[in-house]
Amino acid sequence: MTLLGIATMGMWCILLSLFALAGGLFLLGVDRKLAAHMQARIGPPIRQPFIDVAKLLQKENIVPANAIPCLFHLAPVIALVSSIVVLFYLPVGSILPVLGVYGDLVLVMYLLAVPALAMVAGGFASGSPYATVGAQREMVTMIAYEFPLAIVVIGVAWRLGAAGLPLPFTLGTIAANPIWTLVGPVGFIGALLLLLVLAVVTPAELSRIPFDTQEAETELAGGLLVEYSGRNLAMFYLAQGVKTLVFAAVIIAIFFPWNLSGLLAMPPWLAWPADLLFFLVKSILVLFFAVTLVRVGMARFRINQVVSLYWVYLSVIGFLGLILLMADASLVTLGVVGA
Repeated sequence: MTLLGIATMGMWCILLSLFALAGGLFLLGVDRKLAAHMQARIGPPIRQPFIDVAKLLQKENIVPANAIPCLFHLAPVIALVSSIVVLFYLPVGSILPVLGVYGDLVLVMYLLAVPALAMVAGGFASGSPYATVGAQREMVTMIAYEFPLAIVVIGVAWRLGAAGLPLPFTLGTIAANPIWTLVGPVGFIGALLLLLVLAVVTPAELSRIPFDTQEAETELAGGLLVEYSGRNLAMFYLAQGVKTLVFAAVIIAIFFPWNLSGLLAMPPWLAWPADLLFFLVKSILVLFFAVTLVRVGMARFRINQVVSLYWVYLSVIGFLGLILLMADASLVTLGVVGA
């Protein structure tokens, strides 16, 4: 790669990082505002997450006496940086993945686990019994939802590969070839089931109700983050916002990759901001149906219920969706239905 190419890539990474921070906090503000209106409350302003982060950045970091200081301080940095890095492998509007040639959806799955692992490390390093229990619950939750998530990724990529598309795990390939355009009626139902599985995985990935057993304020007084304050807590909060944007981008890239400029004739100077705005609108809709609506209408699950839901029910639904996609590919091959 030339020096100019490296400089261009670096510029895009910086711009995407700023967008991730601002967009993530914006989505957290929208989520809180929508949840408040659904509960007949006024709620905080959408800018409230920005205000909270600004206040936290001005406060002192307090380190518990029995904590491991280096790991205690490093965990929020890793959580924030790894959350931002995931966005470099995802399409954002009409912006192609900056690092798309260096990774695919499998790598994205691994990177999505890093912020949660950083929170686990920070919880154990804090020395708090509440944080320790929260870290244990976080690890159990991760083990539970990773299997259904893998089924979704394999199912979508397998169907693209069955359609003869090269590099089916690459986000660019997935976004350029929406799965809905490749399947018949049977495959359409299978894709809907995989979308349902991914939607249920979303609140667990984001540690939101009803899957927030690792925080559980009424049981663990805040859980993983109970001992964090100041700049460290601000970085964890920023990581939460960025991960919200990132997971919405994953769902959009897999199932709703269309851009506004592809549907309407637009001049090039208007296409980029229009597609970015359309991406934010899709992110808000994904957040509303997968997170806000669920957490307002449901109570927290027990940790054993979380494991049963993902390992039994969601895994069965995911396998059923995968089988339907395989059956659809066979029907298309035999010429029974058209893609």
